[in-house]
Amino acid sequence: MSNNKEEKSTSEKLKEKLFRNRKNGCCRVSKEEIEKADRFCENYKNFLNNAKIEREAVAYAVAAAEDSGFTEYDRKKEYKAGDKVYVNNRNQAVILAVIGKKGTHDGVRLGIAHIDSPRLDLKPNPLYEADDLALFKTHYYGGLKKYQWPTIPLALHGVVALKDGSCITVNIGENTDEPCFCVTDLLPHLANEQMSKVMTKAFDGEQLNVLIGSRPFSTDKESENVKLNIMNILFEKYGIIEEDFASADLSMVPADKARDLGFDRSMIAAYGHDDKVCAYPALLAAIDTEMPESTVITVLTDREEIGSDGNTGMKSTYMIDFIEDLAKADGEEVRHIMAKSTCLSADVSAAYDPTYSSAFEANNSAYINGGTVISKYTGSGGKYSTSDASAEYMAKIRSLLDGKKVLFQIAELGKVDGGGGGTIAKFVANLNADVVDLGVAVLSMHAPMEIVSKLDVYMTYRALYEFYNA
Repeated sequence: MSNNKEEKSTSEKLKEKLFRNRKNGCCRVSKEEIEKADRFCENYKNFLNNAKIEREAVAYAVAAAEDSGFTEYDRKKEYKAGDKVYVNNRNQAVILAVIGKKGTHDGVRLGIAHIDSPRLDLKPNPLYEADDLALFKTHYYGGLKKYQWPTIPLALHGVVALKDGSCITVNIGENTDEPCFCVTDLLPHLANEQMSKVMTKAFDGEQLNVLIGSRPFSTDKESENVKLNIMNILFEKYGIIEEDFASADLSMVPADKARDLGFDRSMIAAYGHDDKVCAYPALLAAIDTEMPESTVITVLTDREEIGSDGNTGMKSTYMIDFIEDLAKADGEEVRHIMAKSTCLSADVSAAYDPTYSSAFEANNSAYINGGTVISKYTGSGGKYSTSDASAEYMAKIRSLLDGKKVLFQIAELGKVDGGGGGTIAKFVANLNADVVDLGVAVLSMHAPMEIVSKLDVYMTYRALYEFYNA
């Protein structure tokens, strides 16, 4: 008996030394660390509620940055170590930088995340009346499942730009004393044909029409009196006319607030975790960084969900133009700076879901409460549309996080031929920098309500902070 116990003890010790730890992360950190995660996420929930579209995220980030001593960047001004600056790109993307002791000479530390999420955008001519109902036509944005969007309360967010140069902010449907909106669905009693369709065909994009009113302006027998009533309400509230929709960025988003999920309150259910659950930790890590060795740059960017094209997406030159200005101020060339730069591309990963276990490869999946997720590569199929981090860079990140006792896990998105997805990491890798994806595991990704672990959110913040300050 004693030999067997001794032999078992030896095996256990060897397993502890050689195997990776698969225990729930809540069993691997202190109670104090969990309490810190819970406190951190209270402010994160506030961010989610106030930053449902990218313009609101930028406004939040700029206000928080200015409160913490950041000033708007002026390329004609000289900056010293510890100075904090930001660049607001068209109110839809933002860069925050903390000048390091070494400036850009040894490269920069980059943290990048996106602040756009799947939603329903209004078309340029959205308002119409049909059979005494007023509706908005929408064009869905990003990779969403269309069948998830009918019959949920929606809120209207965005801006209307007028010909005189002024811009009107629109935000209606979030508060309980405000009206909400919705996409209708067909009752099951008459839906035999609809329910026999495959899920991708059950709802057509042109059916995602948002119901916004039913009362006519008057009892006159003229047509479009319901539409007239809605337009009159909008004119009285915002001073806009129908033609102004042509120069508007207006989106319908879920109206629900971020809430704790579970009896243990260990998770957060909310719209927009992808990728604000990484953008917020990146923002806070930048704000909390005071005097880094190398210059730290945080980029909160737009349009990732639709390919990163456009002047506020990561395919734009706005980030590299900013780095080039910093490089010139240090007497360096941007290509030499980028070759020495390192980056954490902060984006979400898929959390293993036991209800849909067949979509995952369990040994290479990310798990709720497993800590921040490092993904060596993303893409689809045979590693298409991805950058693959080098073994050497992976080792550096592992060493950093282990040394700082940051809980992390390493995972792929799902089964190799199950589908796939990309991130903005490849656009930085194409600039000749070392980059790897790091972020939070999400359940129900791209749904109107996504789910994350509070511990994982906090560990993503810690990972970015330690990376910035290494």
